[in-house]
Amino acid sequence: ELRRRHPRFFYEGFERSPYGPRRDALRLRFRFRLESSDGPDLAFAPEIIIEGAEGKRCQQIPGPLLENLFFHLGLIEAFSYWKAACSPEIVVTPPESAPIRALDAAQLAWWGDLLRKGMGEYFYVNQIDFRSPDLVRLRASRDLNCGTRGPQRSELRIPDGERRSLVLTSGGKDSAVTLETLRAAGQPFDCLLVNPTPAALDVAKQAGCEQPILVRRNLDPRLLELNAAGYLNGHTPFSALLAFLGVTVAALFGRRRVMVSNERSAEEATVAYLGAQINHQYSKTYEFETAFRDYCRKYLAPEIEYFSLLRPLYELQIARRFANYPAYFPLFRSCNRGQKDNAWCGQCPKCLFVWTALYPFLEREQMLGIFGRDLFAPQSATQRLRELLGQDASKPFECVGTREETVAAIHLCVEKYRQQGIPLPPALETVRQTVLAARTDLPALARRILASWSEQHHLPADLAEQLRRNR
Repeated sequence: ELRRRHPRFFYEGFERSPYGPRRDALRLRFRFRLESSDGPDLAFAPEIIIEGAEGKRCQQIPGPLLENLFFHLGLIEAFSYWKAACSPEIVVTPPESAPIRALDAAQLAWWGDLLRKGMGEYFYVNQIDFRSPDLVRLRASRDLNCGTRGPQRSELRIPDGERRSLVLTSGGKDSAVTLETLRAAGQPFDCLLVNPTPAALDVAKQAGCEQPILVRRNLDPRLLELNAAGYLNGHTPFSALLAFLGVTVAALFGRRRVMVSNERSAEEATVAYLGAQINHQYSKTYEFETAFRDYCRKYLAPEIEYFSLLRPLYELQIARRFANYPAYFPLFRSCNRGQKDNAWCGQCPKCLFVWTALYPFLEREQMLGIFGRDLFAPQSATQRLRELLGQDASKPFECVGTREETVAAIHLCVEKYRQQGIPLPPALETVRQTVLAARTDLPALARRILASWSEQHHLPADLAEQLRRNR
C-alpha cells in the first residue's frame, strides 16, 4: 500500500552555506521528496554540518570535486528517507545548474547493489521480498551535464605537509586500539567524530587528539513522524555513510588516508532470508570496503585511500589488545542503548558480548569497575548468550563477534572464573553444559582465533607490520 501511494522518491539536490556564530562550519542541506498519489508530496531536508570546514580550506579545493562529493553524501543519505515507503523508483533530479558528475550505468548498478545488500536487515524486519526485479529502479532524470568520468587525480591537490590520517572515531574499544596502534607507529592523525558521544570525545582526547573534527548529522523530524504514523523503519548501511563522509572531510581538510576500525568479525551473516545471507554489518565488510575503494578511485577522489586498520583481526583479538590500555577503561562505551546517558545498560546483547570478550584478559575488579556488575549473573543472560551463539533464529542485529569466537570467548571466561575460584553464574553454567561440554576442541579453537590473521585487507605494508607487532 505504501509503494502504491508513493511510487517515486526524488533526490533533488542540496544547498551549501556557512553555519554557526563563527561562520566557519559548512552546512549541507539535502532535498528529498516522496511523491504521493493521494495528497501532497512529502518533503525532507536533512542536514550535515562539518565544523571548521568553511573558508580557506574549501576555497583550495576545485569546485567540481566538492560538488561531486557533496552530491554523493546526499545519495547515501537518501536511503534513510526512501525506506519510509520503499518506493518502486528512485529518481536523481538535481537542478539544471548543478555542476554534478554523471551517474553512468556502472554507478547506478553499484548503488543498486549497495541498496540490496546494505538494506538487507530492513528487508528482513519488514518482510519485503528484495528478490523482485521491480523492487526498485534507480535512474537519473537527465545526463547531469558532465559526461561519465570521475574527478581526475590532478583535481585533488593536497597541500604539502598535510600527511595526517583521518580516523573515524567512536567511543568503543576498536577505535581506541586503532588510535593506539597509530601512536605506536608514530603516525599523526586527526579524529573525525559524527554526532559525538561523551565517550567518543573522551577516547579521542585520551589518544592525544585535543581538537577532533566534528560533524553533526541532523535527521528531518518529518521522518520520525512518519515512522510513528506507520511508515516503514529499519537499519540502513550507516558505515557506508561514514565512508562517503570520511572521504569528503578528508578532501576538505587535506588528508590522504581515511581509516575506520571495522574488524574481521563483521564478515559473518546475521540471518538467512529468502535464500540470501543478511548481514547487519554489511557496510563494515571486506566486500563493501573493496567496492567502495574502487568507487572512490573512479568517481570520488582518487588520491584519498579508505581502509580499515583492524580488518585482519577478530573482535576477541581486539579485546585482548584493548586490555593493554587501562586508561581507556573508564572512558569507552559500546552500548547503543546507553549512548545518551554515557552508560552501559548491562541488558543488551552488545553489552554482554563486550563483557564476554574482555573478561578473559582483565582482572575481575577492572571488569566490575567498567560495567558495575557481573553481566553473567542475571538469569536473562542465558537467552542472550544463546542469541550470540546463533542458537536461535538469528544472531542479534548488533555489531558483535562471530559464533565461533563467542564460543571461544565463553570457554576462556569459564577457565578464568575457575582460576579465580568463583562459582560459575547460572547462565554461564548452563551454556557450559549445553554447548561447551559437547566440544573437545575448545583450547585449540581459542588459540587459533587469538593467533589468527586474515590476508583479506587493504592495509599499507607499514601499518600491517605495525598491527602485527602491536600485540
